[in-house]
Amino acid sequence: MSTLHRAQESAFAPGEFVGQESFMTAGEIRDLARRAGVGPGVRVLDVCCGTGGPARLLARELGCDVVGLDADGEAVALARARAGELRCRFAVARVPPLPAGRFDVVLVLETMLAFADKEPLVRAVAAALRPGGRFACTLEEGAPLTPPERAAMPRADTVWPVPLVDLAASLGRAGLAVEWVGDHSRGHGAAAQALADAYAAEGAAIAAQMGRRALDDLLAAHRLWARWLAAGRIRKLAVVARRTGTGQRAGAAATRSASQSASRVAAIRASGAGSSTSPRTAAPR
Repeated sequence: MSTLHRAQESAFAPGEFVGQESFMTAGEIRDLARRAGVGPGVRVLDVCCGTGGPARLLARELGCDVVGLDADGEAVALARARAGELRCRFAVARVPPLPAGRFDVVLVLETMLAFADKEPLVRAVAAALRPGGRFACTLEEGAPLTPPERAAMPRADTVWPVPLVDLAASLGRAGLAVEWVGDHSRGHGAAAQALADAYAAEGAAIAAQMGRRALDDLLAAHRLWARWLAAGRIRKLAVVARRTGTGQRAGAAATRSASQSASRVAAIRASGAGSSTSPRTAAPR
């Protein structure tokens, strides 16, 4: 086990770290997948899957068939090596595009943030889903970063938050109607701080493996996320949307989806929060 992996595991409560490269807990991954309809025999596309921790968890516990895509060849090689006999396949690919019309569920976990223009990705997701299929993602919700915020955030070229109303409009135009939104901001703020503390505790070993600059960037990014989430500068949401139409009915379905999504988002904003809160992350040990 690498020092970085050991630090990540120590930041989560027992059983909640399954190799994910994110603030999500295993419980949140399961819950979001179930809300999207993942179960035995369901065909799942995991976009930007990384080393495949969530894909393996869902294949093992929920009995689904998972295809994972990621642009990082080393991450995909690790995902393949760790999959064993699970019903997971992994491939190197830049997205979009995505394989069209084959999947019951498409997941984008903790990587919507990296797409400056989310519209092409959303259209590709809709095209990859069968009619009635569901898209489940996590979202860093908020206004675009200011110039000082971009200067402070390492790798700011991969950090593109978006207001929920804007994402919902993109989903609606693609024929995806928002069905559910949950708010994990408090839990993910705690996770960011717990990870920052764990990395700091293992700082010397991490710097020896990755370099001092990489460690400094890791700490700076996680501390910023902890601060922004605690202050409400960014909200961390989970979203489930359903594909509503195809063929000649696609235009009318997209119009209905846009209207449904707008209504759902308006209700969420009126309530002041989403409909769930994530489990608490353990304090660093």
